Amino acid sequence: MDNERLAALFRGLADLSRLRILNLLFHGEFCGCDIQYALKASQSNVSRHLKYLKNCGLVLDRRSGFRVYYRLVVPALSDHKPLFDYLERIFDRNGNFKDDLRRLREAVKEGACSLSDPQTRKASNTREGKQAGY
Repeated sequence: MDNERLAALFRGLADLSRLRILNLLFHGEFCGCDIQYALKASQSNVSRHLKYLKNCGLVLDRRSGFRVYYRLVVPALSDHKPLFDYLERIFDRNGNFKDDLRRLREAVKEGACSLSDPQTRKASNTREGKQAGY
């Protein structure tokens, strides 16, 4: 990894909103409105941070109709595995990140946004390629 890519990667991590988004994406693939609901953030704010994460190589996206779904890069295929392992441990210990995940689970339970669509849930993968476990 060259110096510019390394600097871009760490700039991507240098914002609490982006860390909160990464925390959610450790648990599966979600559309921007799922993330918006969990973070209690505006659509424009979430979209801006997702674009930043995508541009620095931490997040991938795919379009389905008018929705865009986001997921983490597969760490086994990237230099990011040790970093992702570290972040996952930190997120698991932090109450604020746990609160975001709790709100995401509530969204799933209540059928908010795309998570209410069984086809979307079926296609949703964790970073290990398994179905999200809610």
